[in-house]
Amino acid sequence: MSVLIKSAAYDPWQVLADFQQQRFGASAAYGATAVFTGTMRDFNEGDTVKAMTLEHYPGMTESQLEQLIDSAKSRWDVIDCLIVHRVGAINPAETIVVTAAWSAHRSAAFEACRFLIEELKHNAPFWKKETLGDDSERWVSENTPG
Repeated sequence: MSVLIKSAAYDPWQVLADFQQQRFGASAAYGATAVFTGTMRDFNEGDTVKAMTLEHYPGMTESQLEQLIDSAKSRWDVIDCLIVHRVGAINPAETIVVTAAWSAHRSAAFEACRFLIEELKHNAPFWKKETLGDDSERWVSENTPG
């Protein structure tokens, strides 16, 4: 499976290693792997953020993320892609998202990986609620620019 939704903290590097081992084993079918990891920061819009809750629409979210992977595979010569996204309660410094692309060459891997994160950030059905330093909460209506 190329899309994983996680409700608990995870080690992005272990998830990548596990996926790569399961997908490729000892094969040398790829020459490049491009990876993006996104981590929760402790600030946004000039305010301290001490926690975040990420909500999603189960089934629909996974389907849309799979469509992003299919689109990347059709646009670039990539062997496979992976998207891992966190939901639920998240603390600063925890990994929220990982996108990765495997290809024979770096250019396709880089371009596909960037496409995955940019499209995900602008179009995937996730909703963020931040808990600020003063314990007030707010829904995030826009993503920060890339």
